[in-house]
Amino acid sequence: MKVTVRYFATLRDAAGTASEEVEGDFRTAAALWSHLGERHVFPLGPDDLRVSVNASYAPFTTVLAEGDEIAFIPPVSGG
Repeated sequence: MKVTVRYFATLRDAAGTASEEVEGDFRTAAALWSHLGERHVFPLGPDDLRVSVNASYAPFTTVLAEGDEIAFIPPVSGG
């Protein structure tokens, strides 16, 4: 399966990019996050993040489909 992943804030810094196309054998957002952890060293884990699938917040158990756009969103602080 091939999906587009978008990163924000500290995740973008860790990945070295704002987005990337990812291909692999993953069915859920949680499995995708695990797959990405083999490629990048992220400072946060799934308990610290929100996930969005096709611009809608979703649980990590969401089943993904070919061509989906997934965003992993870290906590935001204002100032």
